[in-house]
Amino acid sequence: MRRYNEPVAVRRGLVDGVEGPDQFVWRDRLWRVRAVVGQWVETPPWWEHHAVRGLLGTQHVGSQHVDTGAELPVTSVATLVAEHEVWRVDATLGRLGLVHPDDPGVRGVFDLVLEGETGQWRLAGCLD
Repeated sequence: MRRYNEPVAVRRGLVDGVEGPDQFVWRDRLWRVRAVVGQWVETPPWWEHHAVRGLLGTQHVGSQHVDTGAELPVTSVATLVAEHEVWRVDATLGRLGLVHPDDPGVRGVFDLVLEGETGQWRLAGCLD
């Protein structure tokens, strides 16, 4: 699976009786979700959050610790452990999703993430 971390616009709807991502726009292309392959919840690695490093007063640069001296805004524990919804979907290119659905160039499996902290969607991975 190729890894990405790119924002996407998602429209929610029903797919096979499950409410979740119905369509999404990635890199100016519209994808229609044909099936929900899986759905789970993840807690991101809170120890890598910039606010935690800011509270410790260090930033990692390679294998060295650097004293930042800069104050970062203190964040709440709830922000650090905000859960993300991950949706693995099978999608095809096009509004109706009927453009040669068996052609690997227009079909793929995508990991879409709804970030609990911001409510924004991003594409985390693609298997095409």
